[in-house]
Amino acid sequence: METTAAKNVQITGIDISTYLVKDPDRAVAFWRDKMGLNVTHLFEGRGAEFELPDGSAFGLWKMDDGSWSPGNGIMFAVSDIQQAIDYYRGRGVKIEGPEESPVCHMAFGEDTEGNNFILHQRKQT
Repeated sequence: METTAAKNVQITGIDISTYLVKDPDRAVAFWRDKMGLNVTHLFEGRGAEFELPDGSAFGLWKMDDGSWSPGNGIMFAVSDIQQAIDYYRGRGVKIEGPEESPVCHMAFGEDTEGNNFILHQRKQT
């Protein structure tokens, strides 16, 4: 039988897939105006999130340090960010954070190949 704590650390799905951008305003305008996506969260000067009809999300984000290269990222859904951080750190996974945004809690991980991922807990709305 699985404990509640174990359920809180399991990755339950993909919350959002993102692209890194150089110019957030230009990128948001493209995906909104040309591709027809509806902005659900706008982060002025930083990026945006778009919720798709199937409930998944797509995001655009400018890095804090201004660095950029074409690429994407993934945010894995967890139900309790702190329990997930503690659990994965205990298993030897490199995890930094947590950090909080207006819509979520995040922790930043890295796999053995240097790929980055985010553990992600949406705030209740």
